[in-house]
Amino acid sequence: MSNGLRRITSGISGLDEMIEGGIPFPSVVLVAGSAGTGKTTLAMKFLIDGAKKGEQGLFFTTLSEPTQWMLRYASQFEFIKKEYFGTEIRYEDMGLMLQRDGYEELLDFIDDKIAEIMPQRIVIDPITVVGAFFETDYRLFLFELTNLLKNWQAVTVLTGEINPGEIYPAQISYAVDAVILLSMMEEEGYRRKYLEVLKMRGTDHISGRQPLVITREEGVIVLKSRF
Repeated sequence: MSNGLRRITSGISGLDEMIEGGIPFPSVVLVAGSAGTGKTTLAMKFLIDGAKKGEQGLFFTTLSEPTQWMLRYASQFEFIKKEYFGTEIRYEDMGLMLQRDGYEELLDFIDDKIAEIMPQRIVIDPITVVGAFFETDYRLFLFELTNLLKNWQAVTVLTGEINPGEIYPAQISYAVDAVILLSMMEEEGYRRKYLEVLKMRGTDHISGRQPLVITREEGVIVLKSRF
C-alpha cells in the first residue's frame, strides 16, 4: 500500500518501480501503442502475474479470435502457463457480439461475465476496435464502460491501437485512471521500443520514455530496472 492506496503488481519487470510499487486497486488502465509495441504481451504478463498469486483473471478479446489462437500466440513465451487458461484466466470472445448487437448489450455481457467470474484482473484487448462498430455511440460506450469497470474490485487493462498522427487514443484516455504509452522509434538504423507512464492517478510516477525489450523468457521488460 502506498499513499493510502492499495496496489497490485503489474508483473512487468521495471514498471512497478516507476509507479510506487504497483497499480492502484481498483482502477482502469489504458495501454496504448501502435502495432508491434507489446500491448498484448504486457496484458498477458499482467494476467499471468495475478494467476501466480491466486488472483482470478478475465481476458476479453474484441477480434473474434478463438481460445486456440490465444494459446498458439502465448506458447512462444516461456512465462505463459497454459494450464492457467480456462481456470485462473478465463477467455471471452466479444467479436461476434460487436457485429450483431448494440453497445448496451455488450456492456451487459461484460458486466454479467465479471459478476460470474469475480476477477481481480481484467483485460479488454483491444478496446479501440469497438469504435468501428458503434461510431456515434462510441464515446458514450466508453464512458459507461469505464464507470462499470470502476464499480468492480479489479484492475482493468484496456489496450488501444494508436492511429497515425495520434499520441494516444484521446476518446478513452480522458476516462481512465492511468495511461501507459508504448512506442517504437527508429534510431541509428534500429527500431527501439519505449514505455512511458503518461498519467496514473494517486501515484508519484517516473515520467519520460524508458527503453524496453520483449523477450521470450520474461515478456516486456523496462530496462531502467537494470541501470
